[in-house]
Amino acid sequence: MLNMPFSLLSLLLSPLVVAAALAFGSGEEGEVPDALDFTVMSLDGKRVELRDYLGQVVMFVNVASQCGLTPQYAQLQALHQKYSDRGLAVLGFPCNQFGAQEPGDAAEIRTFCTKNYGVEFDMFAKIDVNGEEASGLYKHLTALETKPEGSGAISWNFEKFLLSREGKIVARFACRTRPDDVSVVEAIERELATR
Repeated sequence: MLNMPFSLLSLLLSPLVVAAALAFGSGEEGEVPDALDFTVMSLDGKRVELRDYLGQVVMFVNVASQCGLTPQYAQLQALHQKYSDRGLAVLGFPCNQFGAQEPGDAAEIRTFCTKNYGVEFDMFAKIDVNGEEASGLYKHLTALETKPEGSGAISWNFEKFLLSREGKIVARFACRTRPDDVSVVEAIERELATR
């Protein structure tokens, strides 16, 4: 193979180079993907490239309909109403891993959120956030050392991750930290002010 003409060798290797680029990204060697490098499914079953949110301040939240923390939907919607025009995107990811508190299908989840909390922010298909079957997005998010919560598994429904406009994680808030808590609002406003 080493004695092959260069053009033939490069033709044979090009599919391998393309496959490697797709598998590992096109950044520098050893580069960790950004949180917005993932593709997810919307609650309506459409593919969504998270890269489309680049330039916005993004909040990822794993949500559930039958949890003691479910009223946080109202606070998330209030954040959406107050800040979406300035560039905040709240993204809800239903998850049934904690006390089986999100048993519904996509239509039931949509109806519940709209009827009870007037949710207008973007909602996505039900996923796992911990364990072997966790979505790639949440495997990435939970591996990062963030403040104030640090890295590690999601503890319960309604944990929150905040991303800068550049797609970098800037904060992680515990499930019991309300979306309208001063620490969350200050972090959002600080990131929104970067433009």
